[in-house]
Amino acid sequence: MKRIFEVSPWTITTHELNPADKRLQESITSLGNEYMGMRGMFEETYTGDSLQGVYIGGVWFPDKTRVGWWKNGYPEYFGKAINALNFVKAEIRIDGDLIDLAKTPFDDFELSLDMKAGILHRSFIVKGVKISVDRFISVAKKELADLRWTFVSVDKATHQLELTSLIDADVMNEDSNYDEKFWDVLDKEADEESAFIMTRTIANPFGVPQFTVAARQRFVSDLPAVGSVNDDKQVGNVFAGIVTETPVQIEKRVIVTTSRDYDTNDAVKAATDDLFADIASNTYNDLVIDHTTGWAKRWEKADVQIEGDEEAQQGIRFNLFHLFATYYGNDARLNIGPKGFTGEKYGGATYWDTEAFAIPVYLGVTDPAVVKSLLKYRYQQIEGAYHNAKQQGLAGALYPMVTFDGIESHNEWEITFEEIHRNSTIAYAIYNYTHLTGDRSWLENEGSEVLIGIARFWADRVHYSARNDAYMIHGVTGPNEYENNINNNYYTNWMAKWVLSYALENIDAVAPEFQTKLNVTAEERKRWQEIVDKMYLPEADVTDVNGVPRHVFVAHDTFLDKELVPVRDLDPKNLPINQHWSWDRILRSPYIKQSDTLHAMYYFPDAFTEQQKRDNYEFYEPFTVHESSLSPSVHSIIAADLKMADKSVEFYERTARLDLDNYNNDTSDGLHITSMTGAWLSIVQGFAGMRVRDDQLHFEPFLPDKWQGYSFRFLFRGRLLSVAVDQNGSHVELLSGEPLTIDLAGEKLTLEA
Repeated sequence: MKRIFEVSPWTITTHELNPADKRLQESITSLGNEYMGMRGMFEETYTGDSLQGVYIGGVWFPDKTRVGWWKNGYPEYFGKAINALNFVKAEIRIDGDLIDLAKTPFDDFELSLDMKAGILHRSFIVKGVKISVDRFISVAKKELADLRWTFVSVDKATHQLELTSLIDADVMNEDSNYDEKFWDVLDKEADEESAFIMTRTIANPFGVPQFTVAARQRFVSDLPAVGSVNDDKQVGNVFAGIVTETPVQIEKRVIVTTSRDYDTNDAVKAATDDLFADIASNTYNDLVIDHTTGWAKRWEKADVQIEGDEEAQQGIRFNLFHLFATYYGNDARLNIGPKGFTGEKYGGATYWDTEAFAIPVYLGVTDPAVVKSLLKYRYQQIEGAYHNAKQQGLAGALYPMVTFDGIESHNEWEITFEEIHRNSTIAYAIYNYTHLTGDRSWLENEGSEVLIGIARFWADRVHYSARNDAYMIHGVTGPNEYENNINNNYYTNWMAKWVLSYALENIDAVAPEFQTKLNVTAEERKRWQEIVDKMYLPEADVTDVNGVPRHVFVAHDTFLDKELVPVRDLDPKNLPINQHWSWDRILRSPYIKQSDTLHAMYYFPDAFTEQQKRDNYEFYEPFTVHESSLSPSVHSIIAADLKMADKSVEFYERTARLDLDNYNNDTSDGLHITSMTGAWLSIVQGFAGMRVRDDQLHFEPFLPDKWQGYSFRFLFRGRLLSVAVDQNGSHVELLSGEPLTIDLAGEKLTLEA
């Protein structure tokens, strides 16, 4: 496997610039602070292949969707995060020549992402001048991006330098229809000290509000300003002077504001000046310290340390860095897009990945308020969920597969309106928060409205089979997206039953205000209980690929009728099948994209016996191609639960370095942000065996053979714990909070800070 970045615990560094890997480098060195982010593209001119991308959290556009045969219930538009103002664009001239690393000869190239500090560094020597640039997007002041260029003569000659620093609104998305551009310029100005531009998304026919985005740049420079740029769609400032052996620096500060935070365009513009005033007395070092201190506080709670395996160490930190760069719970209007701020794929929207994979991580490494923001995000969009269900002629709330505002905005029928299992995961998030934190306040108030809405959807979506005296769910796609329009997907049915049961268990504890608002009748309760009691959950006796008898939960009605050829018997030339086979052939095959029947065992490991987990794992895993980035971590956790250490580590290694090593050959278009949770989940829930049983925290750790040890911190009900596992055993320490009794590998321990 080709590796383009060096292995190092805290940095992602390369000393090569290979044009064929340029987009991959850009994805991996992306930056973000939840409010905004960008790919790791070069600031200066680069005429080679590149995917330029700057994205603003919550800023999107409703794109056309009417393709093929239109069906009732289809969403009206497909939402997409759009490329915004390029506020890092620059032109550099040395002795009159434009610098373009696609054409200009260069030496001593270095590109390095410091994950501990959240700073991207790049340097190279060109035409006798060493050019270095450092940039960061502040986690201390969300609207601030900062770049600092350093120029120094290394050939002892004197050189003429001209730097033109720009804000460009003439940008587009590669995936847009008909090469559309989405921004109109409303206002712009430039003088020798600064430049400003304000843009607004073009009008749309769907009633979605237009967004205004403005950016202003100011400078702290060793060289004089000699001019400005004020073109149709870009503004900028020009600096020029002499470069000698004494370094000269130009620092660019950019403030970005949007109509998401200000009511009028005048207020959006005024805010750029006001926010600059806040940092007017700050030096570059002041801004860096504020930013790096913010990252240090995150790492203090979240860092996972691995001894004896630098590849694994780099992988887990890389994943946590990009996860936190995408989301840290500061704005309940935002959520986690599968590509974050690193690319355009998946439209930058919210998927069920957040509740399934991201929330469990944030529960362990951040204050509960971060997860509360994610729960609020779904509650604020409940009207959209009611709308989605109504579009299908159903009661209750159907949370969307893909969304920005709660309205479904995905245009593939087999995903959008068949992959309805995601609805249960929204309820699972409420359970998971309550289960881990012990805080029932959300469940008994706003969360109850979400839970009951989802329960009412399932009560209407099931149908009664008189022949079987059972309730069934037909016409669905399970988590395994390689099977569409199937009947009685085990996972979907099991989770629908669980939702109704969980709603029944908790309805009497709901706060009076919501009891009145929801008005769950005795008749409804009776029907829900009947569905719970009679939900169809098929089981069968089978033989696995190794000839061992197994008793399994059947993935769906026709799975066992397929030609059950395991993945190991496929010609490797056919893998990945999604790049080599027709969709028709995939749908007829037995191959599983990601955990399906096993997914319920990931959510609720204690709801199944060890034998049930083993039988289903041993039967289904040989048919699983793991062509979803979300798949390896689930299998790692279940394998660890079954004491299959080698398998657990194998899947960990795949999820931890999925993007760094470009396993699926698709990282060039952006990172897999939500699957980056998998490395932490594999270590904490898998290797360390973290569970909460009867309100008590349990660990049952094992140490991978290749590792000398690992440690992590874990937040649990107001306590901060340190868990360390090495060749001498397991150690748990209470760092802060009230005394706590835990179970460590079957031994009760009472911890005091």
